[in-house]
Amino acid sequence: MKKKGWIIVAAVVAVVVVWAISAYNGLASREEMVVEKWSQVENQYQRRYDLIPNVVNTVKGYAKHEKNTLEELTAARAKATSQQIDVESMSAEQLAAYQRAQNELGAAMRSSLVAVAEAYPDLKASNNFLELQAQLEGCENRIAVARKDFNQAVRSYNLKVRRFPSNIFAGLFGFDKKAYYEGADEAATAPVVEF
Repeated sequence: MKKKGWIIVAAVVAVVVVWAISAYNGLASREEMVVEKWSQVENQYQRRYDLIPNVVNTVKGYAKHEKNTLEELTAARAKATSQQIDVESMSAEQLAAYQRAQNELGAAMRSSLVAVAEAYPDLKASNNFLELQAQLEGCENRIAVARKDFNQAVRSYNLKVRRFPSNIFAGLFGFDKKAYYEGADEAATAPVVEF
């Protein structure tokens, strides 16, 4: 009888250990997915940053005296690229600051392009300008998709962290909730961009 008792205890311990390993691995996998999706958000923003010098150079060819407009755009790009977030310790405040910098850059790009395009009608017909406009639009769409994918990964991770019984292991091993990438207040109103 004593031998059966030890076998039952050993079986229960084995089940708990296997379950704990599975819970930990599930949390780690979901956290890695959040990290991967965040890197895609940053990748898409980098693509946009890389397009800005092309926009500036194209506009310079048409608008020699639009120095202030181009300086504002360059300054917004510098501010946006200086924002760095460690996804492992990401807080809602850090994410909000990052998002503000990105929104400022987007607004600067839209206002710069609109102002210059209105002042220089032949710029609107330039193939380079039209191509850059299409690339920027595609870039903004990819950013939106990357942010959506990131938020889905955060949701999946946060659910795993909060649901019983994996929340026990999340607490034991330091898996904390992650912040979502949230829309800016001004994003509720779509900007009108006309060239």
